[in-house]
Amino acid sequence: MSQLMSQFLRQIRPTHARLLNAAILLALSTMAQALGTKPVEDEEAVISRIAPVARVEMAAKPAAAPGARSGEEIVKGVCAACHQTGAAGAPKIGDKAAWAPRLGLGLDGLVKSATAGKNAMPPKGGAELTPAELTRAIVFMANQSGASFKEPAEKK
Repeated sequence: MSQLMSQFLRQIRPTHARLLNAAILLALSTMAQALGTKPVEDEEAVISRIAPVARVEMAAKPAAAPGARSGEEIVKGVCAACHQTGAAGAPKIGDKAAWAPRLGLGLDGLVKSATAGKNAMPPKGGAELTPAELTRAIVFMANQSGASFKEPAEKK
């Protein structure tokens, strides 16, 4: 390799040879320095340059304490899937004709039926509900469908 380089350098002009020689030495010096040492960096400066511009955090809405949800909240979150659309034969909220025979059972009868499950509806509508929450949900739906049930008083 050195013979080849010597032969090449003899064929070019002396000024060009000096420039080429200087460029090669500079390149070798830079490579040796890069391989042998680590540049000094201000860690805080690096962190500030790569810091995110913004941060998004996804969090669920805090759930109400068990037993504290209103009838409307439960109906919107659980019961409406079937009782708004009439899916699987569920009586639609507000359909007085469909609810009339059910309302004839009274609040206690409706609560008993919903607690055990009825036709395609699983027990408690498939949700984890306290007896008070289930009753509030039934009162909410039934009252929108022609009943005038009173929501049970809070137990203390």
